[in-house]
Amino acid sequence: MPVTESYDRQVPLVAVVDGNDLNRKQVANALISFYRVVQYSDADQALNGLRKEAPEVALVDDQTPGGGGYHLVRAMRWDRGLATVPVILTSSQDERSVAAMVKGCGANVLLSKPYRRSKLIITVSKLLNRQVEESWAKLPPRPRAALNDTISVFNSISDAIDNGEGVDYRLVNDACTPLVEAIENNEFKSILGGVRDHDNYTFAHSLKIATLLSLFGKIIGLKYHDQLLLAGGGLLHDVGKMTIPHEILNKPGRLLADEFEVMKRHVPATLAVLEVNDSIPKGAIIIAAQHHEKLDGTGYPKGLKGRELNELARMSSIVDVFGALTDRRAYKPPMPAEQALGIMTDQMSAYLDQNLLKMFKSMMLDAVQDV
Repeated sequence: MPVTESYDRQVPLVAVVDGNDLNRKQVANALISFYRVVQYSDADQALNGLRKEAPEVALVDDQTPGGGGYHLVRAMRWDRGLATVPVILTSSQDERSVAAMVKGCGANVLLSKPYRRSKLIITVSKLLNRQVEESWAKLPPRPRAALNDTISVFNSISDAIDNGEGVDYRLVNDACTPLVEAIENNEFKSILGGVRDHDNYTFAHSLKIATLLSLFGKIIGLKYHDQLLLAGGGLLHDVGKMTIPHEILNKPGRLLADEFEVMKRHVPATLAVLEVNDSIPKGAIIIAAQHHEKLDGTGYPKGLKGRELNELARMSSIVDVFGALTDRRAYKPPMPAEQALGIMTDQMSAYLDQNLLKMFKSMMLDAVQDV
């Protein structure tokens, strides 16, 4: 989808303060696909720059020239405009030896070097999402548990992928239980609203798909166990995107042909993660494997068509398209539900099961159009 120039939602600003040019540029390059990034090479320069435009998060190396990282963080905490800026202090020193200094200067998190790129991104995202996630405490018990449990299991999946491990589906099933219970009690809007502004797009999209798939199952008369399967499959359907380069995954606008080929690899990457564990239900694997297939055979990765696609695949493709069109991104506002469903009906009749789409449209639009 093209960049919407009129969309003024501000991309978060992250400041990287490090006297080592190579380290600083590597960190900036790791973050630039997600955020606006500003770099500073010494503490004095950083303090002046931060006062002109306060970032949403600052990464400060403890060996920063000009007084050091601890001094800079303390100066930020004494500055009215910077006092509440979340700070990640990076250090090559032993974690135990610097813990007291980190706490004393007022940094929020210590990130010990060397660290994985995924660890850096998760740490920044957690701080940016702190206000969003803290707001979940005000929600009713079931939506609150659904949001907290699914973000926890999603982060554990990221760690498992980094370590070459499989997914523990028992954790996924447990995390999705309060989600399905919230749907059963008509509390799903709190889940969709709670995740709407979350900074981790893959998590936000996956939880949205899990919620809508489970709700779709309820509407067409599936039993609780099947709704739980749909929720688990929806939560896992895109975990392979954690392996896709961030500059492609978060690129504003249409992907080039070679970039799209890279993006399509997230499906086999997802299956590689799921199939390590033989306890993953077959239905969840079908959702992951076939949500980009199309009825006319032009989808991917296998070009399945017609009767080769069962009801699970057809449902998941409808919900995934709807989710992608109505998702909020840093570079585009969410498309209204009516417009998205109009596009799906008028322009995608060869791709999507129109009988299921009619049910989705007539039975779900009123429920989801405002979230």
